[in-house]
Amino acid sequence: MTVSPLRKLGSSDLEVFPLSLGGNVFGWTADESQSFAVLDAYAAAGGNFVDTADSYSAWGDGNSGGESETVIGKWLAARGNRDDIVIATKVSQHPDFPGLTATNIKAAADASLQRLGTDHIDLYYTHFDKTEVPVEEIIGALDELVKAGKVRAIGASNISAARLAESLAFSDREGLARYVALQPQYNLVSRDTYEGELEAVAAREGLAAVPYYALASGFLTGKYRPGTTVDSPRAAAGAGKHLDTERGRKVLAALDDIAESHRVPVATVALAWLASRPTVAAPIASARTVEQLPALLGVAELALTEEETARLTEASA
Repeated sequence: MTVSPLRKLGSSDLEVFPLSLGGNVFGWTADESQSFAVLDAYAAAGGNFVDTADSYSAWGDGNSGGESETVIGKWLAARGNRDDIVIATKVSQHPDFPGLTATNIKAAADASLQRLGTDHIDLYYTHFDKTEVPVEEIIGALDELVKAGKVRAIGASNISAARLAESLAFSDREGLARYVALQPQYNLVSRDTYEGELEAVAAREGLAAVPYYALASGFLTGKYRPGTTVDSPRAAAGAGKHLDTERGRKVLAALDDIAESHRVPVATVALAWLASRPTVAAPIASARTVEQLPALLGVAELALTEEETARLTEASA
């Protein structure tokens, strides 16, 4: 396939593929061999941006957290391609390393580095903001990791516009490491989770958005239809609930038409809309199997027309 140019991640020196491969399934619904196959296929297609967290997948039966990082670390070691891959991971939710105190951030980072089998994390996110911890403490600890060479760039996920702005102002005032990326929940049926104040801060401050739930837990793949039953761990989590809303039905209808005109899967169109949004560098989507990957990778090649983008924006309003 013809690979689209890599995208610059905010003000950092990181350049990333326009689809970030979600690692939440590795060591959970995808075992090690399945995970390796998906990672191999993603890299072979030009992909270089893998997203994980230290807590993935503590919720799985028999898991304790860190399974995804461990799988990714084994894959990097087996393939010898660490320098070719941008690894993003997160801190605050691991059962053994909860929260964002300075002590915990640094201990959790060391644990992640060990599982990943590397000496640096390319992009380190605060997973969920902890408002009881002052931004000065959080940024101070992250800055220490950057200065130590353990982290190349920092980002924030699940944070309010006010706390994000406060964090950036502190970084600027003190000359410390500064957030370059933001990971919000954002997709065609969940726009108010990002658009508005949070997006305004990102745009004003030059942050790159890397949205999660880019396919609304599978709803935007088009597999949820009236009268159908989907065998998926996410089905129970409510991905199908969007069928009961007028917006969900309008979005599906628009996606169906545009996907048919381009002869691409519905998921590719949903991701292309997201990738075209101001501030968005790369949406995140995960694949349990190699067969699920082409629909995701297609975002690198599909350019929607202004009319198509406008139709999706209107349907999802």
